Amino acid sequence: MTHTGRSELADAVAQVLDKGGRDIAIALTEAGEFTDAVLGHLDRVPAGLPVRVLCTATAADVHADRLSRFQERPRTEIRVTDRELRAALVVDGTAAVVSGTAAEGAAVVIGDVGTVQALELLFACVWAGRPRLNDRLHFGPRLRSELGRDVLRQLCSGSTDEAAARDLAVSLRTYRRYVADIMRELDAGSRFQVGVRAIEFGLVSD
Repeated sequence: MTHTGRSELADAVAQVLDKGGRDIAIALTEAGEFTDAVLGHLDRVPAGLPVRVLCTATAADVHADRLSRFQERPRTEIRVTDRELRAALVVDGTAAVVSGTAAEGAAVVIGDVGTVQALELLFACVWAGRPRLNDRLHFGPRLRSELGRDVLRQLCSGSTDEAAARDLAVSLRTYRRYVADIMRELDAGSRFQVGVRAIEFGLVSD
């Protein structure tokens, strides 16, 4: 493993991307130096090379236009997760760049194949079942807000409206308004169907 500082981050990302010949997996979090470095070098990826991008809801919102344009490339798929991620770039299962902690610096470049393959497997596990970016971009502001996701989790848990509103510290009227909007956004005819579609779209964990 090699630790990189801020000034070396863009070069490290470029060097690892240039090794790509089989496939590339990218995990993006909120806006930051690592995400900016990766997005700034995606034009180095050869056309037709399979690319999977998994991003947090925040990253999807902040970089929606940029990600939508990149998704138009052939063999590129972008999905969104509500789970916490460590920003990472994994190329061909042989090399990776992972965003660093305060102690590690801007990023850590990993060349150990066993470690990189473990990262690739972890990526695949989180990737499975997550909704595509295009599906998420059709969701209205209710589902994209923190309160909206909290209401959705309450719906899926089977809580009564009164108990859920109390837990979320909102009025019963506000809670029910969110429920109605969420049902409309998911085109669900019942609260049970909301839960099914929420899992299908990866809006809540199974």
